[in-house]
Amino acid sequence: MRRLSIVLIALLLTACATTAAPPEERHPDDPWEPWNRSVYSFNSSVDKAVLRPVAVGYTKVTPRPVRTGVSNFFRNLRSPIIMANMMLQGRGGDLEQEFQRFFTNTVYGIGGLFDVAGAGDIEDNDADLGQTLAGWGWEESRFVILPLLGPSTVRDTVGRIGDGAADEPWRLAYHRGGFGLLALRIVDGRVGLFPLDDELAAAYDEYILVRDGWLQRRNYFIHGAQTETPDYEAWLDDDWDDNREEWE
Repeated sequence: MRRLSIVLIALLLTACATTAAPPEERHPDDPWEPWNRSVYSFNSSVDKAVLRPVAVGYTKVTPRPVRTGVSNFFRNLRSPIIMANMMLQGRGGDLEQEFQRFFTNTVYGIGGLFDVAGAGDIEDNDADLGQTLAGWGWEESRFVILPLLGPSTVRDTVGRIGDGAADEPWRLAYHRGGFGLLALRIVDGRVGLFPLDDELAAAYDEYILVRDGWLQRRNYFIHGAQTETPDYEAWLDDDWDDNREEWE
């Protein structure tokens, strides 16, 4: 394990990336840009060598209804954490709606494999601990690229840890499904990013596109309004699910 850690660190430190801007020209939320670029380059190499090919193969051998059921299952599994954060944020109406979704899909959708609630026009909302912390006053936070996990901020990384620690439904599912279920969750998430592949391939600087697009989408999710970050429509498309189906 120690040897593997040394290899990973070496890869991160030596990864090639577009030259970072000098300190005085860096994005105010991205003072760690040189490190973030190295980690992004490492993540991109892993994605191109392993994750994307596996995700492409998954879409070729797995019928779309099955893939949709897998996505629905993982979304339903997150509902208890979503509801907990809605309660912490004082979103009573959204909490009631999310409970209706969870109950309906769990009971009538066979554990969440079918989105019966969506077919019944029960709106799909979202919430996480990073959003909760922002609502409690931690609004500004430094951007960071996490090894293998991708874009985040210091605040949202803390939120991920908190959500993960409290995610008992996922732990129970993982205990039964093991690494196969974890791998399926990762691949399903990568399939959801297919609509961005052409955008990244055409970008002059992939890192800036990912950073600014992610910050824009995250700020929209937290504050519900546009920010001064450049607007990359691929990140904010209201028809995201439709686009995903076209790419699959």
